[in-house]
Amino acid sequence: MAAAGDGPWLDDAAGRLVRPFTVSNGRTEPSIALDLMSQVMATGVTPLGYLGPEHAQALDLCRAPVSVAEVAAQLELPAVVTKVLLSDLVDCGALTTKPPVYHHTPTDRSLLEAVLDGLRRQL
Repeated sequence: MAAAGDGPWLDDAAGRLVRPFTVSNGRTEPSIALDLMSQVMATGVTPLGYLGPEHAQALDLCRAPVSVAEVAAQLELPAVVTKVLLSDLVDCGALTTKPPVYHHTPTDRSLLEAVLDGLRRQL
């Protein structure tokens, strides 16, 4: 039974009826490197040619700068599928990207110790 407004692609009990990789035509590699924290934003350029409904939804979500992870969460698609969709939109000029800015290296000892201390206080 389809939920109201969702059309035939969603089912209350089963969830998404179309496999996520169908959305990207089976592609698993985006044409550009995107990090989950990369920022994407619509350029205002209208994509030429046919793009699927998920492309249109992703483009709509990118009216303001948003992370790739947030777009994936909003579309309820795996990150790799979302990256393929977003790279399609970048390729046609409809989106621009900005790499993430990390203020700390992932192995910054003081940052890791602060996180550990915070976790210990919560327990």
